[in-house]
Amino acid sequence: MNKQFDFTLQKFTEILDCLLYNGYSFQSLEDFLNNPAEKVVILRHDVDRSPLLSLNTARLENSKGVKGTYYFRIVKASNNPLVMSEIVLLGHEIGYHYEDLTSSNGVPENAIQTFESNLDYFRKFYPVKTISMHGSPASKWDNRDLWNNYSYRDFGIIAEPYFDLDFHKVLYLTDTGRKWNGDRSSVRDKVFQENFLALKERLKNSDHILAAAHAKELPVQLMITIHPQRWSDDLFIWMWEYGTQTVKNGIKRLIFVQ
Repeated sequence: MNKQFDFTLQKFTEILDCLLYNGYSFQSLEDFLNNPAEKVVILRHDVDRSPLLSLNTARLENSKGVKGTYYFRIVKASNNPLVMSEIVLLGHEIGYHYEDLTSSNGVPENAIQTFESNLDYFRKFYPVKTISMHGSPASKWDNRDLWNNYSYRDFGIIAEPYFDLDFHKVLYLTDTGRKWNGDRSSVRDKVFQENFLALKERLKNSDHILAAAHAKELPVQLMITIHPQRWSDDLFIWMWEYGTQTVKNGIKRLIFVQ
């Protein structure tokens, strides 16, 4: 595909190379919490579906000495033991992309039981220390509300990024909605960052991120969240993702996002 297309592996390679060139280290969330680098990108991947495509980003990152965190859901659309095992061998962190409150129809007592069971499952592949909620945009339940009744630290979890990162310092960039400034089409995967509002408004596509990095406009701490199914050099996959996400964004703006 033409390298000018956004959300391709070619473009993702440009992002990695640009940030490395500009002095950023890449860390998993677990490594950042244990020993944060001075100038750092916390690289997060939400594997909502199409787990095989996660191998493309994991292998690419490994080839550049880059580490990140891969959050897998328990559902078949995401949960692939062979993929998880290879991603661990490539040096990345595995975490649990939990949605237990949604799958338990909002009943906390049931949700905490499935959370513990699912966490034990993922710990067969990696000693999971961090978790991140799945947004479940069609659900009326926010999976983070599970922690109104319980503490994830009781399960040996050291962090959930929405609770444990200082987003006054850490610029949060996510490709949710297949765009970098997609708050209007995102139901839950967003954080309010008053001190970064002007900057985030300008970062509408990957080229804007590249330009901001080269212009030294980015802060020294970033969390970048990608959904690997969005990033492909295969034209059919790229077009399918583009079309389906465009429809989803429209529905979310009309129904869910205020």
